[in-house]
Amino acid sequence: MPVPTPPPSFVALCLAAGLVAFHPPAELFAQEPAAKYEHGPDSQPNDAVPHGTVTQHVWLNSKVFPGTKRRYSIYVPAQYDAQTPAALMVFQDGHTFEGTTGDYRVPVVFDNLIAKGDMPVTITVMIDPGYTSELPEKRDWRPRPENRSVEYDTVSGDYAEFLLTEILPAVEKDYRISSNPELRAICGNSSGGICAFGVAWHRPDQFRKVLSHIGSFVNIRGGHHYAAMIRKTEKKPLRVLLQDGANDLDNQHGNWPLANQQMAKSLEFAGYDYKFVFGTGAHDGNHGGAIFPDSLRWLWRGWKELTP
Repeated sequence: MPVPTPPPSFVALCLAAGLVAFHPPAELFAQEPAAKYEHGPDSQPNDAVPHGTVTQHVWLNSKVFPGTKRRYSIYVPAQYDAQTPAALMVFQDGHTFEGTTGDYRVPVVFDNLIAKGDMPVTITVMIDPGYTSELPEKRDWRPRPENRSVEYDTVSGDYAEFLLTEILPAVEKDYRISSNPELRAICGNSSGGICAFGVAWHRPDQFRKVLSHIGSFVNIRGGHHYAAMIRKTEKKPLRVLLQDGANDLDNQHGNWPLANQQMAKSLEFAGYDYKFVFGTGAHDGNHGGAIFPDSLRWLWRGWKELTP
């Protein structure tokens, strides 16, 4: 027996007739001000642990992205032994990660966590997006890299191909890196965050751990489709941590907090090993940097059971 349809409400009838305008109360859209997240002890330099080294490099002749040039750096932990292949972690927008101050402090955090055994001995490649003009003298945002959105926001396997056929072979000339995809992670902020997910999504045979901060899963170059693709594609062997905040961007490309929530719900629906950390932060690295050590612990948990 069909369920009877309830009669329309008085307000609905008035709205339909154009007699009233509905203005939702402001408190429906209220949000907490962006918090200031503080760094914990694992983000502070510690003279009691071995310190890795960071070296600077350039890549001038890309075949995947012709006409681009870029800088990148490599962090090698003090515990690295060429007899044993190291784990790997790649960072997009590498200049935002390589310092010992700032939001992420990769050399400091890696020194501390590797010494504790919270993550494996991990070689890190921190790579900048490509310039089509001359490289700046300093690794920063001025001038803005011209090819960043093409490389990071495009929904394709091109950037993964660039890493796997150009950058990583150059790194592996000097260092032994594990071929086990469970010992390969990739990370980024904003467009670098969606890029990190895209690399693992297109090449799960090479990367299976993803850390995305304030990821741009919006319609810059079609990235909003990932949430639907996750639901409609056979589950891939990925572990994914997403971080975002209620004060993230809302512009013509989409709403970052909503897009990240959609991603999280899709990952949950499809049964992925995932974690979503949602705070009050804005489109910056403060929240992601403050939780960076805990994010790495979660991402690398169980690593001692893996074969190099």
